[in-house]
Amino acid sequence: MSCDMACAAAAAATIIKRFQGFVFMPEGRTDQVQGVIRKATRPRITTALAPLHHFFATSVLPCPYVEGRFERKLVVELCGCDAPAFYNDLSRAGFRRSHSLAYRPACAGCASCVPVRIPVADFVESRSLRRIRNLNRDLGASVTTARADHDQFRLFQRYQHSRHAESDMAAMSYGDYRAMVEDTPLTTALVRLRDRAGDGALRGACLTDLLDDGVSAVYSFYDPAEAKRGLGTLLILSLVDEARRRRLPFVYLGYWIAESPKMAYKARFRPLEALRPEGWQRIFS
Repeated sequence: MSCDMACAAAAAATIIKRFQGFVFMPEGRTDQVQGVIRKATRPRITTALAPLHHFFATSVLPCPYVEGRFERKLVVELCGCDAPAFYNDLSRAGFRRSHSLAYRPACAGCASCVPVRIPVADFVESRSLRRIRNLNRDLGASVTTARADHDQFRLFQRYQHSRHAESDMAAMSYGDYRAMVEDTPLTTALVRLRDRAGDGALRGACLTDLLDDGVSAVYSFYDPAEAKRGLGTLLILSLVDEARRRRLPFVYLGYWIAESPKMAYKARFRPLEALRPEGWQRIFS
């Protein structure tokens, strides 16, 4: 085995070991990936980046979104001083982040997982979105460095036990949660919703990557006892506000699947752009 092949094999073993934990997606799902990474895959980003990073494919598993289909992911580690710039390119190519790994679906014969983003300059709040803002005028949004605390974790646990009781995320320890929040090679923030009055109780939070062309929702959670408030929607509106404040053009929302009711909420934010083979195109105006 050549030195290059040995290095690639060692990298693959390290990456799959890390990827066998949780992969958190902003849609609120978690995958526990079994098996091995089968082979290195040439990235389709730029020729300048290709020699510097090894891409690997996970083994095939049943798709949790569309019954009867199977999923596979393309994975690459984010490391070194160029990790933020590298991920900026990856994000525009439809990748998402979990800890220090970037991934995107690479499923045979299926392209249902469509990366979507909000073009901030053209975004117009609908009547229903304005209603959610008005309903939550007693809450204030703030943006801080991504640091975990027990107040967040307690809310995270209540959300998981209410919404995803059977998922792996419901069994996460505080150490797991802290790693999800703080294990990042990027500039990452927490958008938090708190009561303006009283003790300033935490009502919602969204882990958010700050990119060179936008903000990217990594994972959000909120008070399950306040379901009628639309706090998940309010968190996305807060991301739009933050992108505008930073004069960034996009809010990245992760993947949208037309066949999945769980992702229908993303179509409420219009216009919405989707990554197609021809590039980013508007799908909802």
